Amino acid sequence: MNPRRRPRYPLSLRRRPVRWEKQQPTWRQARPGLIAEALKRAQAQPSGNWYVVGATRDVRRDRPLSATVAGQEVVVWRTADGRLAAGPGICPHLGAPLADSPVRCGTLVCHWHGLALDGGPFAGWEPLPVHDDGVLVWVRLDAVGGEPPTPEPAVPERPEVSRAVAAVYTGVGVCEPEDVVANRLDPWHGAWFHPYSFVDLTVVDTPGSEGADDDGFTVDVSFKVAGRLVVPVRAVFTTPGPRTVVMRITEGEGVGSVVETHATPMGPDERGRPRTAVVEAVVAASERPGFAVARRAAPLLRRAMTAGAARLWRDDLAYAERRWQLRDTGRFPG
Repeated sequence: MNPRRRPRYPLSLRRRPVRWEKQQPTWRQARPGLIAEALKRAQAQPSGNWYVVGATRDVRRDRPLSATVAGQEVVVWRTADGRLAAGPGICPHLGAPLADSPVRCGTLVCHWHGLALDGGPFAGWEPLPVHDDGVLVWVRLDAVGGEPPTPEPAVPERPEVSRAVAAVYTGVGVCEPEDVVANRLDPWHGAWFHPYSFVDLTVVDTPGSEGADDDGFTVDVSFKVAGRLVVPVRAVFTTPGPRTVVMRITEGEGVGSVVETHATPMGPDERGRPRTAVVEAVVAASERPGFAVARRAAPLLRRAMTAGAARLWRDDLAYAERRWQLRDTGRFPG
């Protein structure tokens, strides 16, 4: 693509579509050692002990947002003045699941015996630091992270939410966060594994290559719309945290739009296998005049964006789960 010329229309017509099996193989470029080094650098990033637990939109006035992080039940709700409150999801009285309890007038009321929590310490129940970045909700768990805590999470730079459309997808896989991050640090699989979404994918730069971002993979790719219609862009994948991968469009339609993938450890399932929640935020923006009109249909756009993410993660969670299975049995290549 030519970065110096902005196309008049966002869509392009592929003149000579390449059949799936006729694509250039990417296995030589997708070197296991390169992906492993990128994963190692990601894991070395500080997190401040912050974990993404869900979408801002999921924190409603009448019930809490609940999550499990490394085996710890967590609840988040809004107090009467609209601020967020968070804490353990176990009632300090007799252990009721606070995730199933309602919020009344900003107070979380246990549905077993009516114990009311206003977000302050009570009977051994201690609140947790919580942060709402406008799209996602983060909770700080110092006992889980074990790092020096920070006052706020390192939220990736995004388009201004008021001028964008944001959608959040959440899925769960039998794997560890590193398997989710490793999936995202392998951009070469895109057009092979997701031909319904991506075509004409080329990895332009990798970490350590001349002129490249030390932490980034630069990719030229076309998003498939219908038939031969595509939207060509250039995107950069970076890892601002040990459990976060951000894809940012740097050229083409929607410059500045991001896809943030956050991997939150949930703890073992009933068989002792690790589970990881994938919380992916898509924040789309465009300078085209028509985008302001499209934003009026934001609820429909959000549903479409979430459905698209769900389709991709149906495959990518299988990828991540397969990686964990092979690592767990000592059969992972390399």
